[in-house]
Amino acid sequence: MGRGRPGAPRSAAVQGTGGSSAVSKCSAAARGYIQDQFLRLLVGRRLRRRAPLVHRGYYIRARAVDHCVQDFLLKTQSHPRTQILSLGAGFDSLYFRLKDMGLLHHTMIYEVDFPNVAQQKAALIKRTEELSALVGSSEGEGLGVITFSGKDYKLLGVDLSELSQLERALEEAGLDTEITTLFIAEVVLTYMEKSRSDALIQWAAEHFSRACFLLYEQMHPEDPFGHVMQQHFNQLNSTLHSVAQYPDCEAQQKRFLAKGWTECIVMDMNEFFTCCTPEDEQQRVQTLEPFDEYEEWHLKCSHYFVLAASKGMEPSWTPLLPSMRVPHGAVGVAGSVPAVRAMHSDTSGLRRYGHCSVLLKRDVILTTGGFGEEDGQHCRMRNFHVLIKHAGCWKAGCVKKENTDESWDERLYHTVSCVSSSLALVVGGRTSPSSAGLGMLWLKFHETCNALDPGDITVKLVSLQPAAEPATLRWRHSTTEVMFKGKKYLFVYGGRSALEPVLGDWYFLHAQELSCAGIPVEGPIPESRHSHTACSWKGGVVIAGGLGAAEQPLGSVFFLKELEHGFQWLTVETHPPLIPRYSHTAHVHDGKLVLVGGVWFHTSSVPGITVIDLMSGLCLDYMINVMYQCML
Repeated sequence: MGRGRPGAPRSAAVQGTGGSSAVSKCSAAARGYIQDQFLRLLVGRRLRRRAPLVHRGYYIRARAVDHCVQDFLLKTQSHPRTQILSLGAGFDSLYFRLKDMGLLHHTMIYEVDFPNVAQQKAALIKRTEELSALVGSSEGEGLGVITFSGKDYKLLGVDLSELSQLERALEEAGLDTEITTLFIAEVVLTYMEKSRSDALIQWAAEHFSRACFLLYEQMHPEDPFGHVMQQHFNQLNSTLHSVAQYPDCEAQQKRFLAKGWTECIVMDMNEFFTCCTPEDEQQRVQTLEPFDEYEEWHLKCSHYFVLAASKGMEPSWTPLLPSMRVPHGAVGVAGSVPAVRAMHSDTSGLRRYGHCSVLLKRDVILTTGGFGEEDGQHCRMRNFHVLIKHAGCWKAGCVKKENTDESWDERLYHTVSCVSSSLALVVGGRTSPSSAGLGMLWLKFHETCNALDPGDITVKLVSLQPAAEPATLRWRHSTTEVMFKGKKYLFVYGGRSALEPVLGDWYFLHAQELSCAGIPVEGPIPESRHSHTACSWKGGVVIAGGLGAAEQPLGSVFFLKELEHGFQWLTVETHPPLIPRYSHTAHVHDGKLVLVGGVWFHTSSVPGITVIDLMSGLCLDYMINVMYQCML
C-alpha cells in the first residue's frame, strides 16, 4: 500500500503512493524477492527496509504484472509493432527491465502520470547514466506534456482523470489506435471517481481495435479486513473510490465486459500465487527471510486481484489461465448465527491475536500472550486477562502476577493446558519467528481466589527445564489431553520452529513428570501442519485443518483413537468436503466438532461456523456476524 500525507490535497496524497510503492519494491528487491537492478536508481536515496509482509505483498504484485506483460510480448512477437501504455506509472522500472532483457524489439512504451511526477522521473533519467544509456537521448523534451521522448519510450505528464486531455496528449505523443496495445493500471484507477475510471476503461475499448488491459487493485471492502484497508487509505487522503461499486472479482469482470471488452478473467492473489506461480518459485520466496504472518499475508492476497481483459485479439490473450484452477465458488451455508456481545466491563485487553484462551475453571476463562494493544501501544501482550461469567454476564479484568521478576517472554502462538483448577502448563510459543521456541512454564493460581472478581485472581510463574524441553521448542502447535490405560497425557502435535517451517511429529507428555512417554501410534500419518486445531474426544484427539508445507490451508480431519496397545490415526471423511482453513478455533460438543472462524482462500465470504458430525461425517457451514472481528 502506498502512503500520502494525511490532510494533504487528494492529488498530492495519491502521488505520494507512487513514491512509497517504489521504496517498498526497492526493499523487496534488496532482499531477493524480485530481480530489478533499476529500482534503486529510480528511488534514489529513499532506501528503507520494509517488513517481510510488505515484501511479500509487493512481490506478488510485481510477479503478477510481469507475468502478464511478458505473456503479452510473447503472444504478440509476430506483430510488426505493439504498444504498452502504463497508466499512473510513477517511478516504475518496467521499461528499463524490458529493454535490458531485450524484449522491446518492436514495442513502444508510453508512461503517464501527474505532470510533476513525470517531470521528476524525466530529470532522474537524464542525470542517471545507467538509465539514459538504455533509453537513449531525449528528443523534444519539455514540449507540452511530453517530459521525455526516446526511440521506444515516452513519458507524459497528464492527470488521468481528465480523459480529453489524456487523449490529446497521447495523440500528440504518437500513440496509434490501430496497433495492438496493452494498457496497465497498477493500483491507479481506484483513486479516480468511478465515473471517470469507467469512462477510461470504455474509451480504451472503443478506440483501440486490438487491445489488452491489465488491472491490479483492491477488493472486498465489506468485511473487517476491508474496513481497515479503506480506513488506511482514507487517513492518507487517498480514498478508494470504485471498490464499493465493484467489490469482488465477478463485479470487476462484469464491469469490463459491459464497457466493451470481449474477454475478461480475474483472480485474487492467493489463487494467482497458487496456480500461476511455479512451485520452485513459491518455495524460493517462502525461504527468503523468517516469516510468520500467514494470516495477514493470505487476507491481504484475498483483498487484491489481477484482471486481464482483451478485445480483437487472435488468438485470445489468456495470461491468467493456470494449468489447474482452484474453484472459488460461493460457500453453501446451512444458516446464520447472530453475534452475542454481553460484556459489562472493559474488554480492550482481549483484542489480540496469536494468544491462547483456556477454561481455567467453570465460568472462568484465562487469556495469555498474543499481540494487541497495551498501555496505548501495539505490542506483544505482557498482561494476563480473565473473563468471569456471573449472573448471565461476563466481566473482564487483569490477573495479578506474584513474581514480576519471572519472565513471561511475551510469547505468541503458545498453548496453555489446565492440569487442575489451580495449575496450568504453558507449552512453546515464540517472540520473533527467527528465534527458538520458548519451552515450558508453570502457571500456579491460588485456589482461594474469588471467582467472582477478576481483580482477585493472582498467578505465580515458574520456569522449567524438563527433559522434554526439545519437544516443546515450537509454536503454532497444539497440546491436547489424552487418556491411555487410565492415565492422562498431553499430546503435543505439529507446529513450526525456527529451523522447520512446518512440523508433523508428536509427543506424549506426562503432565506431572514433564517427560515424554513412548506410546505406539499406527495408521496413516497426517500431513505436517501448523495453525490447526486439536480437541479431546473419547480419550483421543481430533485434528482439523491447519496450514501445510506449501503454505496452503488443509481441509483434512483426523482422529487419534486410543487402542489397547497405543493409538491409531483414522481419517474422518467429511461430506461435503471441509473447506480448507487454518487459525480457527474448535470444540467438540455432543459428538460434533465445531470449527469457528479462521482463514481460508474462499473470497466470497469470511469463515463462519462449521459443524461436523464425527460419527456420520456430515459437514454444515453457518455464517456469523463478522463486523467486530476478522478471525476468531
